Amino acid sequence: MPARANRIAAPVTAGPSLLRPDRFAPSKRRHLSAPGLRTFLAIADHWGWTEAERLLVLGSPGRSTYFGWAAKARDGQELTLPVDVLLRISAVLGIHKALMILFGSEAAALDWLTRPHDGPSFGGQPPMALVTNGTMDGPMLVRRYLDAARGGVFGPPGTMDEASTPYGDDDIVIV
Repeated sequence: MPARANRIAAPVTAGPSLLRPDRFAPSKRRHLSAPGLRTFLAIADHWGWTEAERLLVLGSPGRSTYFGWAAKARDGQELTLPVDVLLRISAVLGIHKALMILFGSEAAALDWLTRPHDGPSFGGQPPMALVTNGTMDGPMLVRRYLDAARGGVFGPPGTMDEASTPYGDDDIVIV
C-alpha cells in the first residue's frame, strides 16, 4: 500500500507547462489593457450597447472606474485592467472574430446575435442576451458555440450547411 501512495504523489514535470506562471503578470496585462479596451469599446459602439450593458459585460465596475479606463485607453495612456476584465474583453473579441469568419458581414452577424435562437445553449434567447447578462458564463457560452461552428461541429442557422447535400455512394471514387 505505501508504494502505491508514493507513485500517486509524484508530481508530473515532463512536457510543456499549460499555464505559464507569468501569464497574468502586471506587465502583460498593461501591454494588453488599452488596446483590448479600445477594441471592446468599438465593438460595443457597433453593437449599440448601452452604458449599463457595457458595465455588465465588463463585470460591473463602478461608473467612474469604467469612464476612467475608457479615457485612458482612448488617450493612449498606460492602463492595467484586472484579469477578470481582460478575460471578459477577450470573450467579446473572440465572439466578434468568429462572427466575421462565419457571416462575413457586420449586418448578418448582428442579426444572428439579436434574433432568438433555438439552439439548446440559448433557450430561445438571442445570443446577445447571454453576452450582456453580466456573468462570465454568458459571453463564454456564445464564444464556445461560435468557435465550435467555426471548427465545423455545426453551423449557425442560415449558413451554407443547410443548403448542402450529403455525399452519396456515387460521390465516392476510389483510384
